[in-house]
Amino acid sequence: MFDSYLHPRIKPSLERAAATLDKPSISPDGLTLIGFAIGVLALPFLALQWYGAALVAIVLNRLFDGLDGALARRRGLTDAGGFLDISLDFLFYALVPFGFILADPAQNALAGGWLLFAFIGTGSSFLAFAAVAQKHQLDNPGYAHKSFYYLGGLTEGTETIALFVLSCLFPQWFVWFAWVFGALCWMTTFTRVWSGYETLKRVGG
Repeated sequence: MFDSYLHPRIKPSLERAAATLDKPSISPDGLTLIGFAIGVLALPFLALQWYGAALVAIVLNRLFDGLDGALARRRGLTDAGGFLDISLDFLFYALVPFGFILADPAQNALAGGWLLFAFIGTGSSFLAFAAVAQKHQLDNPGYAHKSFYYLGGLTEGTETIALFVLSCLFPQWFVWFAWVFGALCWMTTFTRVWSGYETLKRVGG
């Protein structure tokens, strides 16, 4: 919901940082892989209930995710880079709820499973539409910084990271956060499926 408003405001800072990193030895895909490796650390940190360390890993992962895109825009966006970025993003989004499940299976398993179930809905509707939109050469000017058509919703990247940050700061409230956010994800899924279907009908798909 907030991605299209937040990204243009942080884009200048990311572009300045990318200009500093724009060296032959540094590639956008390399930043993507480093960011993912850092993000993966959140899983054992959460399982061990080291919530402060997990929060640092999550924030650094998202920082690298912004930097790799900014550097890619300087060098030229590629399909391979876009594929790598979105694939690792979705894996990262899944490992955080799983980490909370491992931290306290008795307390968090059901809510964490609900959240992962909801993430499958938002992820599949997002990627399925993006694939077909590419075929019809559709574009969304609100997300011009993306390498593929980005269909928005109530729960996008900004809201998901806010959920992760709040869960790390207040792990005792993870169950409630997960149930509520999962419900919002399903609202996003339903609106994406409906709006995507209607959009593709209009273009003759």
